[in-house]
Amino acid sequence: MRKISPKILIDGQEVDYLQGSYKSGGSLTSAVLQFKLPLAYGGRQKLWNKEVTLYLNEFDSSPLFRGWIKRTNPTWNEIDIRAEDALGYMLKGGEATLAKVVLTDKDNIDGLTAGAAIINLIKRAKLDSKLKTDYIGNTTPIISSSKVFRGNLNILNIIKTFLSEAVDKSGTIPRPNIARIIDDGTNSQFIIELESDTTNDIVEVQHVFTEQNNISNLSIINKKIPTVITVNGKDGVHGTFTHDSAITALDRNYFEVTNDDLKSPAECKEFAATLFEANLKLQYEYKLSTFDGAYLNENDIIMIQTDDPEFSGKYRIIGKNISFNPSSFTIDLSINKRPPVLAEYIASLDN
Repeated sequence: MRKISPKILIDGQEVDYLQGSYKSGGSLTSAVLQFKLPLAYGGRQKLWNKEVTLYLNEFDSSPLFRGWIKRTNPTWNEIDIRAEDALGYMLKGGEATLAKVVLTDKDNIDGLTAGAAIINLIKRAKLDSKLKTDYIGNTTPIISSSKVFRGNLNILNIIKTFLSEAVDKSGTIPRPNIARIIDDGTNSQFIIELESDTTNDIVEVQHVFTEQNNISNLSIINKKIPTVITVNGKDGVHGTFTHDSAITALDRNYFEVTNDDLKSPAECKEFAATLFEANLKLQYEYKLSTFDGAYLNENDIIMIQTDDPEFSGKYRIIGKNISFNPSSFTIDLSINKRPPVLAEYIASLDN
């Protein structure tokens, strides 16, 4: 991996920041850049809505982060700044009316493929000034949503519905589609791609981590898993599975799915129990602390080589945190080893 010497630009002008942090959680959540400036700089400028870019190296052709300032907080000698990328700024907050569209019987996205529908929605809501779709592509397989969208609807929820219905069953493990942002050097671009398969022997490994060379720490993170699961079957039937001891240990977390193959409440409840077991197996994610891997992206595959077989193997990048100042940095990668829950859900439908 290339050496990094982070620099921050506001509206194209490099600023002398004091320290900063970058956080990307993946899964259609916004990436956030927070940094501190001397108050003398921030106090003289109107910073809200200005474009911010973070470059890891002066020779990079595109930034690690492109976003817009959403919050400033002056203190006695410095100013804290928070910027969010196009997803956070436009689809999940800011001017809330821009994050929704009105779809009617005469004006809608009926019959459009997922890629075409998302382009249509982003343009309708005038989000395309910050979020471009030149490279969006389409789902694999290409689908049109089975759901009819009507009313004043949140765009992000519509996108998630399309992605949840697009599952590739061409391989041994069914794989969902994901959407994320890339940067073309000038704009933030919204793209769709298949979720990487860590079980595929021929998948390209982007980077190798070893205890001897570039692993500072590897720890287990407890995920929130659903403990109350409702399954909706055919003709309005439904069943709910609740795991009381898991609620005591893991809190009450809800999950709801639809399976039209199920025709009775008992079948729905039984399938809900199956989903609980599948989620329980995926309870753990891992955090890799390192001084390497700053350029890795969500959905990249890495290899971890350790003497402990529990940790060795291929992992998918879920997100990353980078803390930095002008002269040093630390990196934490969030990774997952097993196939996604959705794959197990779909696989159980086929059995």
